[in-house]
Amino acid sequence: MAVNGFVKTILASVGLSLAFSAMAAQEILNASYDVSRELFVAINPKFQSYWKEKTGEDISIQQSHAGSSAQAAAILQGLKADVVTFNQSTDIDVLHQKGKLVSPEWRKKFPNNASPFYSTTAFLVRKGNPKNIKDWNDLVRADVKLVFPNPKTSGNARYTYLAAWIYAHNAFNGDEKKIKDFVSKILGNVVVFDTGGRGATTSFVDRAQGDVLLTFESEVNLIRKEYGSDKYDVVVPKIGVLAEFPVAVVESVVKEKGTEKVATGYLNYLYSPAAQDILASYFYRVHDEKAKTAYAQQFPELKLVSVESVFGSWKDVNDKHFATAGILDQLLRQAKKQ
Repeated sequence: MAVNGFVKTILASVGLSLAFSAMAAQEILNASYDVSRELFVAINPKFQSYWKEKTGEDISIQQSHAGSSAQAAAILQGLKADVVTFNQSTDIDVLHQKGKLVSPEWRKKFPNNASPFYSTTAFLVRKGNPKNIKDWNDLVRADVKLVFPNPKTSGNARYTYLAAWIYAHNAFNGDEKKIKDFVSKILGNVVVFDTGGRGATTSFVDRAQGDVLLTFESEVNLIRKEYGSDKYDVVVPKIGVLAEFPVAVVESVVKEKGTEKVATGYLNYLYSPAAQDILASYFYRVHDEKAKTAYAQQFPELKLVSVESVFGSWKDVNDKHFATAGILDQLLRQAKKQ
């Protein structure tokens, strides 16, 4: 009986070891937009250390990157993402509307409309700005060729489209015919529509296509930092779109995997002073006052316009502009005829 008791003790110990191993092996998947790779390479180890210190648990964080809409489609088709860190709210809305995968109240689950950081659309040009690009009106010239992703697959590109519309709305006092003509000319000057922001960067930088890359302010600054200030200049327009970066827990997945606590903690961490400092260092605009002050010099002043103030709700934007046969499709057809 003593032997049996000893064996039971060993088996119990083995069971506990396996349980702790299972805890140590807990893993979450962050499905994010296309150009956020380097950002989360910096943030994830910091969160792992924070979580270990707070809970004693080791965790693994996996990343998936693609155009925001493509990521939403992949999750609807079965990608087991615990959290999403997207660049457009409609791509989170669709996870509820088509799959009931997130809460209908997801915007209220985290501060600032569930957007821990934000950005706007900026221009990257060749060194010396040979085409003398200063603002949106320069992008419609016949001698200027543009690169940005496809608005059908990229939240990044949809912000570019909306930013161009906002500029024209302001310039032409809301005259919709003039606005459409302006945006159509911009679309007509695009030499390549890649599926995501990183593909557009590759086309502009590695393939030397186009005169101007239109993407997030964070991306143009990171490109210039990586490839050299001697090769590229950054132009930030005086008026721009407020591009929020919404986050959400994919509730159906975390309940299935038992990862709700760590997934929620991960997204909350993005609001922490440590994470806000990292975000600002990667040229994202943030809410934390200390980080805003520390990095103020790298963010030019501009008028940021919310999508809702010009277009109404995001549902209105999707239905009117980005749905099949919507205004975007109409302007793309018009652009081909120019």
